[in-house]
Amino acid sequence: MSLSSGAFGGGGTDRVADLFYPVYRLVFGEESDFAADVETKLAEARMSDTAELFLSKAIALGLLVGGVLWLLGVLLGYVLFVTGLVDTTVLLGLPVSGAALEFVNAVKVPALVLVTGLVMGSIGFLFGFGGMVALPYSRSSSRKREINMLLPDAVSFMYALSVGGLNQLEILEAMARADDTYGEVSQEFRTIVQETEYFDTDYRTAIRNQSMETPSDELSQFLTDMLSIINSGGDMTDFLYDKKEKHMRTAQQEQERSLETLELFGEMYMTLSLFPLLLIIIIVIMSMVGQAQQLLLYGTVYALIPLTGAGFLVMISTVKQDEPGDGYLDVEGEGAEAERGVLGLGLVSRYVGRFSVFTKVRRRETTYELGQVLRNPHLFFRDHPLYTLALTVPLSLAIVGGAVATGAVPVSWEGMVAKPVWSTFVIAYVPIYVIGVPLAGFRQWNLRSRRRITSKLSDNLRKLSSANDTGLTLLESIRTVSETTAGKLGEEFQVMYAKVEYGMSLRDALVEFNNKYHIPRLARTVKLISKAQEASSQITAVLTTAAQASENQDDIERERKSRTRMQVVIILMTYLTLLAVMAILKTQFLDVMAGLSSQSSGAAESGGGAAGGSASLSAGIDTNMLSLLFFHAVTIQAVLSGFISGYIRDADLLSGVKFTVVLATISLATWMVVG
Repeated sequence: MSLSSGAFGGGGTDRVADLFYPVYRLVFGEESDFAADVETKLAEARMSDTAELFLSKAIALGLLVGGVLWLLGVLLGYVLFVTGLVDTTVLLGLPVSGAALEFVNAVKVPALVLVTGLVMGSIGFLFGFGGMVALPYSRSSSRKREINMLLPDAVSFMYALSVGGLNQLEILEAMARADDTYGEVSQEFRTIVQETEYFDTDYRTAIRNQSMETPSDELSQFLTDMLSIINSGGDMTDFLYDKKEKHMRTAQQEQERSLETLELFGEMYMTLSLFPLLLIIIIVIMSMVGQAQQLLLYGTVYALIPLTGAGFLVMISTVKQDEPGDGYLDVEGEGAEAERGVLGLGLVSRYVGRFSVFTKVRRRETTYELGQVLRNPHLFFRDHPLYTLALTVPLSLAIVGGAVATGAVPVSWEGMVAKPVWSTFVIAYVPIYVIGVPLAGFRQWNLRSRRRITSKLSDNLRKLSSANDTGLTLLESIRTVSETTAGKLGEEFQVMYAKVEYGMSLRDALVEFNNKYHIPRLARTVKLISKAQEASSQITAVLTTAAQASENQDDIERERKSRTRMQVVIILMTYLTLLAVMAILKTQFLDVMAGLSSQSSGAAESGGGAAGGSASLSAGIDTNMLSLLFFHAVTIQAVLSGFISGYIRDADLLSGVKFTVVLATISLATWMVVG
């Protein structure tokens, strides 16, 4: 029995799985509910492994990791207990004497070493075995999430095809080929089509099988209902229309639940982000009486604050729904990946190596495209904001490295304590500004140019539907709407019409328009229209459906922005509160205590007795060091709060760059005054 090469490799892991298969039989047996559950998740995750050999590989990985950690645990136990680093004279304090005492003294050290190894080995096995077993569950959950998000638009697409005159089999095949737009939903329908084509299964049985294997309960119910319509001979168009309306309402309800959860997370963050501040205050007070450890203060600033922010980002990612897909459509149904490069040389690249002329064409086209980038770098960076990192990251490293090399900024801890604002500015704030400002600026420009398309998309789809309803073809409707539409979308309609007039097919013109902006929601609209117009130029109902889907997306987007705006305000105000408290703590407490310490020292030298108490309280406080740590704490919190705000706002970490730059600037300005 062997395993097909899947996500975990080929023949090597197959042999390991075969080797540990008897262990699987011993542990799980023939009829294991756990193995059956894993089998289901493997199918939902579209992983080709069988449950028996997948679990055999998981056992092998768990034993390997457990064995390594067991060995490390034994070595750790030897170092701790055998060498006497940890005192083992008294363990539990039980009264033992005589022969029992001798026995306990003889076995306790080896037992401690053995227990340490067993504990670490068990932890290693759980991490190795559990981590691998969790993989199909994670993939299944991810696929379920994407399917549920794309299902309303996918049903609208099927309804539009049904209105256009396609029968049931043609609708299934069209959905199976639409993976560039509908992702995992299309993969589910592709399985149905492949089962009918290659395994001689009738499509009713294939639909029934897929309804039981899909990870999405929503899609399972949809396929089950579709099967009942097929078996009963009902009207598929009416069925898809009802499902379209239902899933649009479901999408809005799911958005409402997600926003309510985000509101809860916002309230949690307000409490969690203030915990490090309270801990710092407690540590400073303990320092006054000589009871605090500096390591605890460093851990709070450089470990607890970042971990709290990172953990909160992970929590948000489990709820926040980012839009699936990259927004690109295939021009000719193949080679889509090649078309998505920066220079867009996909068509020529397919033939390079076959004929020398295409090699020359590619070389000259590459030279031309690079010349265009060099002549208009701002437009290139607008379309590809992340490419600014290729310039700004080396530049920031050069600035910081030059400052360190010339001695302009101290690198030792004592030097940073002496110049807290200047050293932190060069090491932390220069990279934030050099990298963050261009990235945030070009990204906002990019989003603004794309919003100019989506902001009027729904209204113009309604116009296209009305024009098409009068008897105009889709191309004539595009020309009519372009003449009455101002702005960027009207210009794009004019360009599409001109391309078709010069010989390009309308489908290719629509796809090129979409790929220019590559917005996922626009891609789904264009896919729907381009597929429907292949069957007929009178697609009023299809355009109306596209407009309804776009309007539904607009409603969801408006509700999301309205509800998340309050969460962003809470996070920003929480940070400003933390910054104000830290600044007050620095100016009204640390500086005052430092002044009292200097006055007490002078009074003590002149013979004053009462001043000794104040001197003893402030003697344990290094105000310069605490000022540096406070500044670092608010800087780290500014970066984290900025990224969290952006992610809540737009489900994109890059959206937080602008918030990070603003909050960092506020913290820098504040500490230039108080630090």
